[in-house]
Amino acid sequence: MATAGTISRIRVENFMCHSSLQIELGEHVNFITGQNGSGKSAILTALCIAFGCRAKNTQRAAALKDFIKSGCSYAAIIVDINNQGEDAFKPEVYGNLIILERRITESSGSTVLKDQHGRKVAHRKDDLNEIIEHFNIDVENPCVIMSQDKSREFLHSGNDKDKFKFFFKSTLLQQVNDLLLAIRELLDNADSIVEELEKSIRPVMRELDELREKIKNMEHIEEIAHEIDNSKKKLAWSWVHDVDKQIEEQAVKLLKFKERIPACQERIDRNAVTIVELKKELVEKEQKARSLVEKTREVTMMKEKLEHDIAQAVTLKIELERDHARGTNVLKNMNNRVKQLQTQIDDFRMQYMQYSQDESSKNENKMRQLQEEINSLLSNVTRLKEDEKGLSEIQLGIVQSITQMETEIEENRKRIIQLKSHIRDLQQRQTHKASTFGGQRVLNLLRSIDRQQRRFKIPPLGPIGVHVQLVSESWSFAVECALGRLLDAFIVSCHGDSVVLRECANEVNYRNLQIIIYDFSKPRLNIPDHLLPSTAHPTVLSVIQSENPTVLNVLVDQGSAERQVLVRDYEVGKSVAFDCRIQNLKDVYTSDGYKMFSRGSVQTILPPNRKGNVGRLCSSLGEKITEMELEIADIKRNMSETTEHVKKPVADRLDIESKIKDLKRKRVDEERLLERKKVQLEDAKKTSADNNRGTLSDTSELEAEKMQLLVDIEEKELVLQKTNVRLTKALQDEHDRRACYKDFIDSVYSEVGSSNVLDHEIELAKEKLHAAEQDKAHYEGIMEKKVLPDIKMAEAEYEDLQKLRQENFKKASIICSQSEVESLGGVVGSSPEQLSAKINKLKRKFHQESSRYTESIDDLRALYDKKEQKIIRKQQLYAGFRVKLNSCQKALDMRWKKFQRNAVLLKRQLTWLFNEHLGKKGISGFINVDYKDKVLSVELTMPQDASRDTIKDTRGLSGGERSFSTLCFALALHGMTEAPFRAMDEFDVFMDAVSRKISLETVVDFAVAQGSQWIFITPHDISMVQPGDKVKKQLMAAPRG
Repeated sequence: MATAGTISRIRVENFMCHSSLQIELGEHVNFITGQNGSGKSAILTALCIAFGCRAKNTQRAAALKDFIKSGCSYAAIIVDINNQGEDAFKPEVYGNLIILERRITESSGSTVLKDQHGRKVAHRKDDLNEIIEHFNIDVENPCVIMSQDKSREFLHSGNDKDKFKFFFKSTLLQQVNDLLLAIRELLDNADSIVEELEKSIRPVMRELDELREKIKNMEHIEEIAHEIDNSKKKLAWSWVHDVDKQIEEQAVKLLKFKERIPACQERIDRNAVTIVELKKELVEKEQKARSLVEKTREVTMMKEKLEHDIAQAVTLKIELERDHARGTNVLKNMNNRVKQLQTQIDDFRMQYMQYSQDESSKNENKMRQLQEEINSLLSNVTRLKEDEKGLSEIQLGIVQSITQMETEIEENRKRIIQLKSHIRDLQQRQTHKASTFGGQRVLNLLRSIDRQQRRFKIPPLGPIGVHVQLVSESWSFAVECALGRLLDAFIVSCHGDSVVLRECANEVNYRNLQIIIYDFSKPRLNIPDHLLPSTAHPTVLSVIQSENPTVLNVLVDQGSAERQVLVRDYEVGKSVAFDCRIQNLKDVYTSDGYKMFSRGSVQTILPPNRKGNVGRLCSSLGEKITEMELEIADIKRNMSETTEHVKKPVADRLDIESKIKDLKRKRVDEERLLERKKVQLEDAKKTSADNNRGTLSDTSELEAEKMQLLVDIEEKELVLQKTNVRLTKALQDEHDRRACYKDFIDSVYSEVGSSNVLDHEIELAKEKLHAAEQDKAHYEGIMEKKVLPDIKMAEAEYEDLQKLRQENFKKASIICSQSEVESLGGVVGSSPEQLSAKINKLKRKFHQESSRYTESIDDLRALYDKKEQKIIRKQQLYAGFRVKLNSCQKALDMRWKKFQRNAVLLKRQLTWLFNEHLGKKGISGFINVDYKDKVLSVELTMPQDASRDTIKDTRGLSGGERSFSTLCFALALHGMTEAPFRAMDEFDVFMDAVSRKISLETVVDFAVAQGSQWIFITPHDISMVQPGDKVKKQLMAAPRG
C-alpha cells in the first residue's frame, strides 16, 4: 500500500519544452536520466508550480505565463497524490487518490482538487494549503526539492554564510525565527499603543480629582439640608411625643383615682360583711336564750334516768364477782384430784413392766429386722424412681427437641406460603405498579377515573406511592413505615373533584379512601435550612424523588417528610431521638422499621409493623422475586435437612421409653414387696400391743376418771373466762355511766351560769350592728360624691388627649414614618420649641452657604459618575490589553527559549548524521554552526592524509571530494527533516567516477533506509545502480533538433 502524500504520477501539457509528458513514479527511489535539454528539470519545476510555488522562487521564469510553451495558449500540470493509510487526508471525500490540477493561461491561473474518480471537490487555495500542511510538503525547502540551480550553487559554493542559510532554511529554523521576530515586533507595537492609551486618560483623571474635591466641599451644604429635613421630621413627631407624655401623666392620674375605688369599695364590703355576721350572731344568741328556758325541764328528767342506770350497773357487778369466786374454788379442787389419779396410774405400770420385759425384747428384735428390710426396699424404690425421673427428663428434652424441629418445619412451611404469596404480589406489581398500593381495588378505581375523566377539572393524582421513587432502596422499609397509609392516598385540586373521586371509589367498593385536596399550581416547596433537623442523618424527603412537585409538597405538608429522620440501627436511633435534643425533629425511623419519638418528657419506641406489604417502593422487583425464590429454595433445603435430623431423636425417644417401662416394672415389684413387709411390721406391732392390753385394762378406769376430770376442768375454765369477761365489761360500763353523769352535771351548771352572760352579749351585738351600718353609709357617700366624679372628669380629659394624638400622628405620618424618626435617634429629650429654633438656625446657615455656589451638587455628582464610569471602562479595557500583552510576551519568551534549545540540538544532530555519511568513504568531519555570526563551517579529516590535519576550507579539496562532502551534508539535513517525497536535480555534479559511485550508493541506501519517496535527476550514467523493487529508473527521450 502506497504511503499517503507520495506522488504516483506527473502529467504536463504545454509546459516549458514539453507538449505532453507523463511520468510514473515508484513509491521509493526514482532515477530520471537523460541528455541535457531533454526537459528533466522541468518535472521538478512543474511540481513546485503545482504545489503553489511562485515563478520567481523557481529561478526559471519571472511570471507563470512564461512557463507556457511557445505557440500555446495554456499550460496544465496534473499531479496524482496517494491518499492511503493512517495519514490519509479526508479519505471519505477524496478516496485513495487526490488529483491536483494546475492550469496556467496568459492572464490567470487556477487550481482544482479532484477525488480518485476525477470528480471536482475543491478549487480554493486554502484547500490546497490544507493538504500541503497535512502532508508537510514545502517545495521551497531545498531539502524537499533541490533544483538544478540550487544544487550547483550549494555544491560549488564554499561560503560559510551560504551554507548557514541553506541549513537555517532547510531545518525550518529560518521560518520559525522570522515568525518569532515578527511576533515580537507586533508585541512591541502593541505595547507602545497601550502605553499611549494609558497616558491619554491621565488628564481626565486629574479633572476627576478636581471634581471630587468640589463635590466634597458642597456636601457640607447637603448635610445642612439633610439635617433640616430630619429636624422637620423630628418636629412633626415631637408634637406626638409631647401629647404622649401628657397622656401618660393623665393615665397615671386616672389610675390613682381608680385606685380609690377598691379602697372605698373594700371598706363598704367589709362593713356589709360585718353587718351580716352581726345580724347572724344576734339571731343565734336570741335563739340560744330561748332554748335555755326549754332545756331546764329536760335536764331534770335526764338526771333521774342516769342515776337509775348507775344503780343497775352496780348490782350486776356484785353478782358477777360472786360467780367468779365460786368458779375459782371448784377449779382448784378438780386439779388436785387429777394429780392424785396420775400418781396411781404410774405406780401400777411400773409393777407390770418388770414381768413382761423378756417377751417384749424378742418382739422388738423382729420389728427392728422388718424395719431394716423396709428401709432397704425404700432405698431401692427411691433409686428406681430417680432413674425413672432422669430418663423421663431426657425423654422430655428429646420430645422438646422433636417438637422444636417440627415447629421449625411448620414455620418454614408457612414462610414458603408467605413468600409465594409475596412473589405473586410482586409479579402482579410488575404488570400493574398501582396494585401495590391497594390491590385490585386501586385498578378498578383507576378504570372508573378514566371513565369519569370529563367530570374532573384536573385529573386526580394517585396513588402517591406510584409517583415516589427512592434514591437508595436500603431505606425502603423505613420510608414505608414513615409515610404509611399516605402512600395509598389520592390528590385532587378542589372539593368538587374530591366528591367525584369519592363517587368513583364507592362505585368500585373502595371504602375509606384517603383524599387530599391540594393546589396543583404551587411550585415545589423550598424549605430553609433552619427549619430542617440539624443532623447529618438523612430525612425522608432527602431520600425520595418525584417528577411531580405536588407529590413532594403533600408529603411535606401532610406527612412532615422533612422532619422525619432516618438512621441505620437501633442504638443510633435512640441517641438521635432522645439524647441529642435536635430541633425540628418529629420522628426517627431505623432501617428495620422502629419508630422513636419524644413528646415532652415522654419517650416512646414503637416496633415495626410487618403485617402489611413490605418493599412497596422497591423498583428492582425482578431482583426481589429472584431473592425470594432463592430463599424458598434455601428453606426447602433446610426443611429436608431438619426432617433427616428428626429421625435420630425419634429413635432415641423409643429406646428411652422402653427403658422407662423396664424401670417402672422393677419399681412396681419392689413396691409390692415393700407393702408386704409393712404389713408384717404392723402385725408385729399389734402383737406387742396385745401384750400391753392387760396393763391398759387395769388402768383404764383410772384413765377414764382422769380424762373426765380434764374435760370438766376445761369446761369450768371456759365458764370462768366468760364470767371474767362479763365482769370486766360490767366494771367498764359502771365507770362510763358515772363519767357521763358527771359530764352532764358539769354542762348543766355551765349553761345555767352562762345565761346571764348571754343577755349581755346580745346587747353588745346590737350596738356593733348599728355602728357598722353608719360606717357603711359614710363610705358610700364618699364614693358617690367624690371618687366617681373625679374619675369621670379625668377620663374625659384622657379621651381629648387621645384625639389630639391621633390628629398629630396623622399629620406626622404624612411627613415620614415613625420608624424613620427612630432610626434618626428619636425625639426623646427635645421639645417642639427647641426643634423649631434649631430649624430656623439651620435655614439661615443653609442660605448663606448655598449662595457661594452656582451649580447644584446633583449635577456635579452626575457629571462625576459619568466621567468615572467612562474612565473605569477604559482602565478595565487597557488593563485587559496589558494582561493579554504580558501573557503573549511570556509565551513568546518561552517559545524563544525552546527555539534556541532546539537549534542547539539540531546542530548536534547535524554533526552526527554528517559523520555517519562521511564514514562510508573513510572520511570524518565536524560541522560548526555559529548562530550569532550566522556562519556554518565544515571541517574534514581525509584518510589519505598521514598528518591527520583537519581541512577547514573545502575549496582545498578536489571537485569530487568537495561534492561528496557537500552531498553528505545535504543528506544529513534530509535526515533531520520530514516530507512524503524529496527531489534532487544533478546532485552528482563535479564528481569523478569513484565519488559518483560512492555517492550513488550512499544516496540509494539513505533513500531506501529512510522510507520516503525520492526523485533523483542526473544527466550522468547510473548503470552501476541496480534496479529492484524499491529502485526505479526512467530515461528521458533525447531532445529534438
